[in-house]
Amino acid sequence: MVRVALVTGGVTGIGAAVCLALKAAGHTVVATCPPADEAMAATFRQATGLPTVFWDVADYAACAEGVARVTAAHGPIDILVNNAGITRDAMLHKMTPEQWRAVIDIDLGGCFNMCRAVIESMRERRYGRIINITSVNALSGQAGQTNYAAAKAGLIGFTKALALEGASRNITVNAVAPGYTKTAMVEAVPADILQTIVNGIPAKRLAQPEEIARAVAFLAADDAGFITGETLSVNGGKYMQ
Repeated sequence: MVRVALVTGGVTGIGAAVCLALKAAGHTVVATCPPADEAMAATFRQATGLPTVFWDVADYAACAEGVARVTAAHGPIDILVNNAGITRDAMLHKMTPEQWRAVIDIDLGGCFNMCRAVIESMRERRYGRIINITSVNALSGQAGQTNYAAAKAGLIGFTKALALEGASRNITVNAVAPGYTKTAMVEAVPADILQTIVNGIPAKRLAQPEEIARAVAFLAADDAGFITGETLSVNGGKYMQ
C-alpha cells in the first residue's frame, strides 16, 4: 500500500538514502531540510525527482505549519523518519552552552516537535510508522560528544515511551542506531582519526548510507507492524548491546 513518508534532514547522507529506499518501496516521499540547505535540496530534487520542504525542526510552530503544508499537498503523513541532526563536538570542559543547546534542540527537540505534529492524525487514523535515527554513540558513548550522545540516547528513551503510547493504535515507534557511515560529516574527520575509527570496527569499513536506509525501510513497512519500541543497531559490530 502506498503511504506518505516525511524524512527530516532528507536531502543528504543517510536521509537521502532513506528517501530513495522509501521511494523504491512505492511510497510518496517528501524530504525536509533547513532553509540554508536550498542548494543541496536543489541537487537532491534534480537527482531524485522528490519534493523538498524547508523548515527548522527545532522550531515547534514551523514543524506544525510544515506538516500541515505537506498534508495539504500529499495527504496525511503515515511514515515519519526523524533523521535531522547536527554535531557541535567539544570536550565538556570546553563546551559552550550554545554548543550544548544547539544539538539538544535539533537532535532531540526536533524529534518531539515532529512527532507532536503528526501523532494526533496517526492516532485518529489508527496507523503510523515513526523511525528515529539515533547513533552507536548513544549506546557506547564518545569523548567530545556529551551533547550528541545525550541527545541521541534521549531519542531511545523517547522511542520506547511513545511506542507504549501508540501500540494500541497500530502506531509503531522504533529507532535505528547507525555506526560510522560514509557521509560527508564522517568523511570530514581527519584521515588518521578516521582510520583509527575504521580499525575499531570489526567489519573494518564504514557503513554505506543505503545499508542504514534498508533498516529504516524495513521498520516502515506494514510487515513490521509487530515490532515497536526497539533499537536496531547497524554498526558493523562496533558495539553489541
